[in-house]
Amino acid sequence: MTEETSTLTGQDLPEVRDWPSLDLDGTEFDPILADLMREGPLTRIRLPFGEGWAWLATRYQDVRVITNDPRFSRTAGMTRQVTRLAPHFSPQPGSPAWADQPDHNRLRKAVADAFTVSAMKRLRPRAQEILDPLVEGVVRDGPPADLVERVLEPFPVAVICEVMGVPAADRERMHAWAARIVSTKGGAEASAEAKKGMFGWIADTVRARADSAGDDVYSLIGSAVRRGEISQAEAVGLAAPLQIGGEAVTHNCGQMLYLLLTRPELMRRMREHPEARGPVLDELLRYIPHRTSVGLARIALEDVELHGVRIAAGEAVYVSYLAANRDPDVFPSPDEIDADRDPNPHLSFGNGAHYCTGAVLARLQIELLVDTLLDRLPGLRLAVPADQVAWRRRTMIRGPQELPVTW
Repeated sequence: MTEETSTLTGQDLPEVRDWPSLDLDGTEFDPILADLMREGPLTRIRLPFGEGWAWLATRYQDVRVITNDPRFSRTAGMTRQVTRLAPHFSPQPGSPAWADQPDHNRLRKAVADAFTVSAMKRLRPRAQEILDPLVEGVVRDGPPADLVERVLEPFPVAVICEVMGVPAADRERMHAWAARIVSTKGGAEASAEAKKGMFGWIADTVRARADSAGDDVYSLIGSAVRRGEISQAEAVGLAAPLQIGGEAVTHNCGQMLYLLLTRPELMRRMREHPEARGPVLDELLRYIPHRTSVGLARIALEDVELHGVRIAAGEAVYVSYLAANRDPDVFPSPDEIDADRDPNPHLSFGNGAHYCTGAVLARLQIELLVDTLLDRLPGLRLAVPADQVAWRRRTMIRGPQELPVTW
């Protein structure tokens, strides 16, 4: 604790800790986040961009409480320059990520039919049809191969474009826009230019599909706009995060395959017991550090007390799903990969109202990727030493830049 005292609450406040964006190799857990977890259930952080400081919650139960409590608002953060990871800050009106209830449910309702369990079951054969030629091409050309370039990038891009209804001719530039938006490398200007291109394309497409009877996401959104259920601006904010979400599958699955390729006992288990791969994938989802630092802030709408600490109205609060997934009170030996972990209530897809819309789709793609690659390439192994795998730099979503393999 420091001598600093809040004039609003009269309480001593913990020191504000700077949390720079670290370029970490492999699946290393962020050492700064690990320190913050040890320092307390609630700490104060300052991220590379924005203004001021914010509270950070790292305990599993606190993360669940905050993400379910309407006293913590995402919408209130849209007009605030709070401390943040991204160099650019231009929240799109209508994005469910920034919406509170009841607007959040109203917006998600427009696309809900495209992401149901039954819709994903119908999609599965088509997704396999997209994946098979990619893997067959790798087998045909022979080793070595970069799995990121040959499979992990093109497959999720093609699948999310299929679900969204992006024509084949536009998929490459849609992927390029999404990649620039999730990167911090080019700064605010590059991200703004990518958003301008993507958002303009989305707006034109939604208008063109207002009378469509299709079941793709852009047709569903266009119909919702025509019926007056959402506005044109909201349509763009609703579609863009879904379109960008395909990038996460590439890098999450890249991390999971890297773990399998560097842990022979884990790979052996996956090969010898294919019927029991699901729990192992859940454990890998819990374990991987899927993002850099934290996502979007919430703003306290009134004073809230947690652990004897008063979060004052107007103060920003972040939750860390990565930290919650390593809470030893919920996950014994949290820094170990336990293939038999049961139960495994990880929060890798979020929690509460902002639980990931595309969670079922993401899980479908991960299952298909892992199953197909392991089954078609029985001798799959890294083509370089593990410490020579190149990892993404200056990015909000962590993962291998390349994954060179042989078999």
